[in-house]
Amino acid sequence: MKKAVAAAVAALLVLGLGACGEKPQVTQYKAGKYQGKPDTLPWDNERFKGDKAAWENAIKTRQLGQNEYVRIAGDTAGR
Repeated sequence: MKKAVAAAVAALLVLGLGACGEKPQVTQYKAGKYQGKPDTLPWDNERFKGDKAAWENAIKTRQLGQNEYVRIAGDTAGR
């Protein structure tokens, strides 16, 4: 019984001390060096395969689909 209690106390002590060793998660800025990952162009992906014109057309189509005035006018025209 005493061994089980001692083992439980030792385990809690180890877990408690392990929490004290957390490293800071904030990136430190180093002058002249970029710390993040490089950005890619929005149209440089599997869907558009570098075709900027197709990407721009997809964006325009999406923006027109989200325009409430266009959507409402289209819904009431058929009534």
